[in-house]
Amino acid sequence: MKQFHTASQLLLTFTGLVGSSATRFSGLALSSSKRNQHARPRSLLNTVPRGGAEGAFISPALVKDIGITSITYMTADFLSNFLQHPTQKMDYGIFNRLIKREVVKKWWGTRTEHIVGVAGCLAVTDHASQAIFKNMFQKTLSFANSPAAFVAHTFAFIFTGVALYVGADALLNPNHAKGTRMAIFKEEVYNTYVGTNTAWFEPFVPGVLAMVVGSAAASGWLGSSLLPATLAYATVKGVGWNDWGNSGLTEHEVKLSS
Repeated sequence: MKQFHTASQLLLTFTGLVGSSATRFSGLALSSSKRNQHARPRSLLNTVPRGGAEGAFISPALVKDIGITSITYMTADFLSNFLQHPTQKMDYGIFNRLIKREVVKKWWGTRTEHIVGVAGCLAVTDHASQAIFKNMFQKTLSFANSPAAFVAHTFAFIFTGVALYVGADALLNPNHAKGTRMAIFKEEVYNTYVGTNTAWFEPFVPGVLAMVVGSAAASGWLGSSLLPATLAYATVKGVGWNDWGNSGLTEHEVKLSS
């Protein structure tokens, strides 16, 4: 019960703070971020802008979609921690004070940095990849119409998005010792590749869920977007970084969990 209360408190805090900028979007329509149907990125490959919102290279509508997708991925990353570390205590940096945990590092090297950073990178590469595939096939990408292409898209955007994040962390994280940044980047990219190979199942989750609990549940945001992303996060992090149970914990998380 205590774990559930902690999870609920943190989840509400994360979604509240990050989602506050999305409240102006039409009711934060979560259904619009369905994994197999949010493949409608406003073309990232537009020609030279002519002025005005509609002619912008990145339209306000696309920014909205990326924001909603980011919130989905942040929620998935947060929930996946409970699958990977069901009895351990995570270090959420500055948010630790909300759940009466010691704050050692506010941002860098915490789960919060990972949750926000990875989600933002994945949201951008997800929409960009779908736009590229749409331009290639001249139709909206979906698992139902193009299963092989969608699986390729899944691998491509996850690997690219996480690689962008680990690259930024290797470059900017002040905790990395001088002269180690390139070595850290190479190691993290390799871990990213290993982990991404486990996410092949993600597009299949809604279909399997539909057979078990019905199409209505599988077609909603929880079944078509959040659940697949949460499971994928768990396997990518768990296998790529051996981030399971007592493995993959930071020094502070070991202390918190002892």
